[in-house]
Amino acid sequence: MKYRLIIDKNAEEEIIAVVHGPSSLTQQIEDLVRSYSGADHLMGYGEDEMRRLALEAIECITILDRKVIAIDTHGSRYRIQDRLRDLETELPSYFIRINKSTLANEHRILRFDAAFSGGVDAVFQCGYRDYVSRRCFAEIRRRYEGI
Repeated sequence: MKYRLIIDKNAEEEIIAVVHGPSSLTQQIEDLVRSYSGADHLMGYGEDEMRRLALEAIECITILDRKVIAIDTHGSRYRIQDRLRDLETELPSYFIRINKSTLANEHRILRFDAAFSGGVDAVFQCGYRDYVSRRCFAEIRRRYEGI
């Protein structure tokens, strides 16, 4: 297999892959290309500041008090102007839905805990925890079993 990367700021971006047939690698490449929006940050608004939040530093994006909130690696909360459903289509594929009102950065999930009520909670590296709906947990399990 050959690999060639040409970086030219003046050329239009284009990705071409020539393969003998579809495989798991071609599916991963296609998913990566489709999920890439070109943006690597979101603008977050604190009480008296506006901050550029790197996507890798966001633990999750959730709805609290009817506002879209991003929680970063330190547990700080920033209001986001975009709607959650719009963010779901724009964010990279490592942001997964864990319930109706939360998108989680799967790289920042520390573990899944069984809750006393019989449900499952996602525990993030910053200490924040949120419940995982049964439907989303089934999808997450399929995703991890496919690895």
